[in-house]
Amino acid sequence: MKIIYFLLLTLGSINSDADEMIIGRETISPGINLIFEGAPKDTVLPQEFFLAESATDIHIEMLANWSKASPTGAPVGGFVAYLKIFATLEAASGGRMTVQLTPHLNMSDNLHYAQNIKLPGRVDESYRVMFEINPPDKSELGIHFDWNEEVGFLVQPTVFTYDNLNFKDIALSSRR
Repeated sequence: MKIIYFLLLTLGSINSDADEMIIGRETISPGINLIFEGAPKDTVLPQEFFLAESATDIHIEMLANWSKASPTGAPVGGFVAYLKIFATLEAASGGRMTVQLTPHLNMSDNLHYAQNIKLPGRVDESYRVMFEINPPDKSELGIHFDWNEEVGFLVQPTVFTYDNLNFKDIALSSRR
Protein backbone atom coordinates (compact mmCIF):
# COMPACT_ATOMS: atom_id res chain seq x y z
CA MET A 1 0.00 0.00 0.00
CA LYS A 2 2.85 2.40 0.84
CA ILE A 3 4.44 1.69 -2.56
CA ILE A 4 1.20 2.47 -4.42
CA TYR A 5 0.77 5.71 -2.45
CA PHE A 6 4.38 6.69 -3.21
CA LEU A 7 3.91 5.98 -6.94
CA LEU A 8 0.69 8.00 -7.09
CA LEU A 9 2.31 10.88 -5.22
CA THR A 10 5.35 10.79 -7.50
CA LEU A 11 3.37 10.53 -10.72
CA GLY A 12 1.03 13.27 -9.61
CA SER A 13 3.95 15.66 -9.16
CA ILE A 14 5.34 15.18 -12.68
CA ASN A 15 4.44 17.95 -15.14
CA SER A 16 3.61 15.95 -18.24
CA ASP A 17 3.56 19.14 -20.33
CA ALA A 18 7.31 19.59 -19.76
CA ASP A 19 8.52 16.16 -20.91
CA GLU A 20 11.55 16.20 -23.16
CA MET A 21 11.84 14.30 -26.43
CA ILE A 22 14.90 12.03 -26.50
CA ILE A 23 16.34 12.33 -30.00
CA GLY A 24 19.26 10.00 -29.42
CA ARG A 25 21.83 8.58 -27.01
CA GLU A 26 25.45 8.06 -27.99
CA THR A 27 28.85 7.48 -26.41
CA ILE A 28 32.06 8.93 -27.83
CA SER A 29 35.71 8.56 -26.91
CA PRO A 30 37.10 9.10 -24.32
CA GLY A 31 34.06 7.86 -22.38
CA ILE A 32 31.57 10.70 -22.89
CA ASN A 33 27.84 9.95 -22.78
CA LEU A 34 25.69 12.20 -24.98
CA ILE A 35 21.94 12.66 -24.85
CA PHE A 36 20.28 14.73 -27.57
CA GLU A 37 16.88 16.21 -26.72
CA GLY A 38 14.10 18.40 -27.99
CA ALA A 39 12.60 20.22 -25.04
CA PRO A 40 9.82 22.74 -24.48
CA LYS A 41 10.82 26.34 -25.03
CA ASP A 42 12.01 28.26 -22.00
CA THR A 43 13.11 31.69 -20.84
CA VAL A 44 16.91 31.77 -20.91
CA LEU A 45 18.82 34.62 -19.26
CA PRO A 46 20.26 37.06 -20.03
CA GLN A 47 17.45 37.57 -22.52
CA GLU A 48 19.43 39.89 -24.79
CA PHE A 49 21.66 36.96 -25.80
CA PHE A 50 19.06 34.20 -26.26
CA LEU A 51 15.94 33.91 -28.39
CA ALA A 52 12.90 34.99 -26.39
CA GLU A 53 10.57 32.20 -25.29
CA SER A 54 7.70 33.88 -27.18
CA ALA A 55 9.71 33.68 -30.44
CA THR A 56 10.82 30.06 -29.86
CA ASP A 57 9.36 26.74 -31.03
CA ILE A 58 11.66 24.35 -29.11
CA HIS A 59 14.73 24.21 -26.89
CA ILE A 60 17.29 21.90 -28.52
CA GLU A 61 19.78 20.29 -26.12
CA MET A 62 22.77 18.04 -25.77
CA LEU A 63 23.87 16.65 -22.43
CA ALA A 64 27.55 15.66 -22.30
CA ASN A 65 28.70 13.78 -19.21
CA TRP A 66 31.64 11.60 -18.24
CA SER A 67 30.81 7.87 -18.15
CA LYS A 68 32.25 5.07 -16.03
CA ALA A 69 34.59 4.38 -18.97
CA SER A 70 36.11 7.87 -18.88
CA PRO A 71 39.80 8.52 -18.18
CA THR A 72 41.15 8.56 -14.63
CA GLY A 73 40.16 11.70 -12.74
CA ALA A 74 37.06 12.49 -14.80
CA PRO A 75 34.09 12.65 -12.41
CA VAL A 76 31.44 10.13 -13.51
CA GLY A 77 28.33 12.12 -14.44
CA GLY A 78 30.29 15.38 -14.55
CA PHE A 79 29.70 17.91 -17.33
CA VAL A 80 32.17 17.81 -20.23
CA ALA A 81 33.03 21.45 -20.86
CA TYR A 82 34.43 23.43 -23.79
CA LEU A 83 32.91 21.36 -26.59
CA LYS A 84 31.82 23.20 -29.75
CA ILE A 85 28.34 21.93 -30.60
CA PHE A 86 26.27 22.79 -33.67
CA ALA A 87 22.80 21.54 -34.55
CA THR A 88 21.56 21.69 -38.14
CA LEU A 89 17.84 21.20 -38.67
CA GLU A 90 16.39 20.42 -42.08
CA ALA A 91 12.63 20.54 -42.58
CA ALA A 92 10.95 18.17 -45.04
CA SER A 93 9.69 21.30 -46.85
CA GLY A 94 13.28 22.46 -47.44
CA GLY A 95 13.94 24.98 -44.67
CA ARG A 96 17.35 24.66 -43.03
CA MET A 97 19.15 26.30 -40.13
CA THR A 98 22.30 25.78 -38.08
CA VAL A 99 22.70 27.00 -34.50
CA GLN A 100 25.50 26.72 -32.00
CA LEU A 101 24.49 25.05 -28.74
CA THR A 102 26.06 26.97 -25.88
CA PRO A 103 26.45 26.04 -22.21
CA HIS A 104 23.22 26.44 -20.25
CA LEU A 105 22.38 25.81 -16.60
CA ASN A 106 19.06 24.70 -15.13
CA MET A 107 17.77 22.74 -12.15
CA SER A 108 16.86 19.52 -13.99
CA ASP A 109 19.88 18.93 -16.27
CA ASN A 110 22.39 21.22 -14.55
CA LEU A 111 25.11 22.17 -17.07
CA HIS A 112 24.27 21.21 -20.67
CA TYR A 113 24.52 22.61 -24.19
CA ALA A 114 21.36 24.14 -25.65
CA GLN A 115 19.61 26.85 -27.62
CA ASN A 116 16.08 28.18 -28.01
CA ILE A 117 15.18 27.97 -31.70
CA LYS A 118 12.47 28.81 -34.19
CA LEU A 119 12.09 25.75 -36.43
CA PRO A 120 12.95 26.37 -40.13
CA GLY A 121 9.61 24.87 -41.19
CA ARG A 122 6.21 24.02 -39.74
CA VAL A 123 6.07 22.47 -36.26
CA ASP A 124 4.06 19.51 -37.60
CA GLU A 125 6.46 18.36 -40.32
CA SER A 126 9.33 15.89 -40.36
CA TYR A 127 12.90 17.02 -39.60
CA ARG A 128 16.43 15.75 -40.00
CA VAL A 129 18.75 16.94 -37.22
CA MET A 130 22.53 16.72 -37.38
CA PHE A 131 24.56 17.31 -34.23
CA GLU A 132 28.19 18.23 -34.88
CA ILE A 133 30.56 17.82 -31.91
CA ASN A 134 33.97 19.46 -32.12
CA PRO A 135 36.84 19.87 -29.68
CA PRO A 136 37.54 23.30 -28.23
CA ASP A 137 39.96 25.59 -30.00
CA LYS A 138 43.55 24.85 -28.96
CA SER A 139 43.77 28.23 -27.20
CA GLU A 140 40.69 27.49 -25.03
CA LEU A 141 41.79 24.36 -23.16
CA GLY A 142 45.21 23.50 -21.81
CA ILE A 143 46.03 19.78 -22.02
CA HIS A 144 48.50 18.53 -19.40
CA PHE A 145 51.27 16.09 -20.31
CA ASP A 146 49.64 13.10 -18.55
CA TRP A 147 46.27 13.57 -20.32
CA ASN A 148 48.01 14.08 -23.64
CA GLU A 149 50.05 10.89 -23.19
CA GLU A 150 47.05 8.76 -22.18
CA VAL A 151 44.18 10.32 -24.17
CA GLY A 152 45.32 13.05 -26.56
CA PHE A 153 43.00 16.00 -27.11
CA LEU A 154 39.47 16.13 -25.68
CA VAL A 155 37.35 14.69 -28.54
CA GLN A 156 37.56 14.03 -32.26
CA PRO A 157 35.08 15.83 -34.55
CA THR A 158 31.91 13.72 -34.75
CA VAL A 159 28.49 14.07 -36.40
CA PHE A 160 25.28 12.26 -35.45
CA THR A 161 22.25 12.42 -37.74
CA TYR A 162 18.66 11.65 -36.81
CA ASP A 163 15.87 11.46 -39.39
CA ASN A 164 12.07 11.66 -39.39
CA LEU A 165 11.76 13.68 -36.19
CA ASN A 166 8.50 15.44 -35.41
CA PHE A 167 8.67 18.23 -32.82
CA LYS A 168 4.94 19.08 -32.81
CA ASP A 169 4.20 17.76 -29.28
CA ILE A 170 7.28 19.51 -27.84
CA ALA A 171 6.58 22.75 -29.69
CA LEU A 172 2.99 22.83 -28.40
CA SER A 173 3.95 22.01 -24.80
CA SER A 174 5.18 24.33 -22.07
CA ARG A 175 7.38 24.10 -19.00
CA ARG A 176 5.05 26.07 -16.75
